[in-house]
Amino acid sequence: MEILQIDLPKLFSVEKPILELILRGSLLYLGILVFLRILPRRTGGELATMDLIFVLLIAEAATHSMGGYKSIAEGFIMILTLMAWNYTVNTLSYHFPFFERLVSSPPLQVVKNGKLLRRNMRRESLTEEELMDHLRREGIEDIQIIKAAFVEGDGHISFISKNGDR
Repeated sequence: MEILQIDLPKLFSVEKPILELILRGSLLYLGILVFLRILPRRTGGELATMDLIFVLLIAEAATHSMGGYKSIAEGFIMILTLMAWNYTVNTLSYHFPFFERLVSSPPLQVVKNGKLLRRNMRRESLTEEELMDHLRREGIEDIQIIKAAFVEGDGHISFISKNGDR
């Protein structure tokens, strides 16, 4: 029985070049950020795009460190790389509005003065039924009382009524 025989040095050794691990993590993070930026806003769901990428890649790197990589150290290098990119992108977004516009989708108006902006709805793959569902969830029965509705960068739909309630 070899249940308790653990090779600790092998468990923490780094077999792949560290620069390769950092490059892989960097390319994955930036590539997925670009791909998700191209997708409609509603695809990201509840999380902001950068947060979604971060959680997705950390989980992937952690999974590999449990079996895909040869050592835990390689998994930690990948996780640290992803954390560094997430911190860098968030910091750059905070300090530079131009960078924020690159990585985050601006709000897209889908209702203007009670009228549906179908072209914008089509860009977001938002059907009239889905929009009306969101209105009902907000307690709004008639679209005519809506001054403006926006699909926000995080995928939520916000409403402003003509009387200024929301």
